[in-house]
Amino acid sequence: MTAIDPDTRPSNTETVVAGDLPPTLLRTLPGSSYTDPGFFATEQARILERRWMCAVRVADHPNAGQFATVHVGRESVLVVRGRDGGLRAFLNSCRHRGALICTEDTGAVRRNLQCPYHAWTYGLDGKLVAAPNLSSLGDIDRSAYGLIPVASREWLGYLWVCLDDDPPSFDDTVIGAVVERLGDAAMIDNYRVGDLALAHRETYRVAANWKLIVENFMECYHCATIHPELTEVLPEFADGLAAQYYVGHGAEFATEASGFTVDGSAGFDRLPELAPEQDRRYYAITVNPTVFINLVPDHVIVHRMFPVSVDETLVVCDWLFHPDVVAAGADVGAGVELFHRVNQQDFEACERTQPAMGSRAYRRGGVLVPAEHHITTFHDWITEMCSEG
Repeated sequence: MTAIDPDTRPSNTETVVAGDLPPTLLRTLPGSSYTDPGFFATEQARILERRWMCAVRVADHPNAGQFATVHVGRESVLVVRGRDGGLRAFLNSCRHRGALICTEDTGAVRRNLQCPYHAWTYGLDGKLVAAPNLSSLGDIDRSAYGLIPVASREWLGYLWVCLDDDPPSFDDTVIGAVVERLGDAAMIDNYRVGDLALAHRETYRVAANWKLIVENFMECYHCATIHPELTEVLPEFADGLAAQYYVGHGAEFATEASGFTVDGSAGFDRLPELAPEQDRRYYAITVNPTVFINLVPDHVIVHRMFPVSVDETLVVCDWLFHPDVVAAGADVGAGVELFHRVNQQDFEACERTQPAMGSRAYRRGGVLVPAEHHITTFHDWITEMCSEG
């Protein structure tokens, strides 16, 4: 399947079982787009392998030879710190017979990267430097047979990668998504995300299609039902309209909440460059296809998603605090626990939803209520991307 079949995604004027769809309800994607391995393969080829993906946190790999491997679409990508201090990305595939160069998620090499199959050896800059009997092979261009580079860009303290031969504009598609949500790029600059320190990381394996997780993050119609701790701190979420529904809007803390914590207790000092109007506010940003950024006065939470299969998604969530807070060994547990619970509640909801995507009841999809209408933009984007050649 290379595109969403228009016959399975009726227009809002099409007759459905319950009669004509009223204007307050909009159609979702059909269930097959969450269960069909063929459609997932199309998403891998036309979305995950063509867009900028947030791969690794730069500060996790400070020394030459440190590496990480991440799966982007159908590819394994190798990220390694060079001797010149640069962080580079390559396809994690030996140019000889295609074996994986590195099989671990993270690690370090002393001098070079060596394929464990036939010992073809590459410098940290990707250039072929040695191979058994290489001198007998004639005039081999060692640069031409080096590891294949992947486009990369550092932003917000993370290395973003794009597999496409002609990557889309990073400024338009990534930074542009932040501007579209906040109305001004300077708003996120004030948090100095790249200078923050990692205080905690959780990795979740979610038995659900990646789009269900994105859709869940984008709306708050469910918040009053499954997020009691979050709505205590952000009472407007109990009304069902998520912060992402409005450009530039940040959800205001409850009067009785001192901080963005599981019990509303005080957190830490406001990040030093925040504007006064950003205090006591929560901002949520979706960067298509697989990144969530959450901004609160004393820390930032970044979600990176890696779709594994049509019904499984790996989510890595980082809690970033001011370096002084982390260096002092301060207890960040109350702040971490709030969004950890939100994650667990959201992911459990997505896992309950995934089985129904294969039901005949969802063959033509479900409906979006007005508080969720903005999700239609995401669905239209998926349809457009998967329909492109």
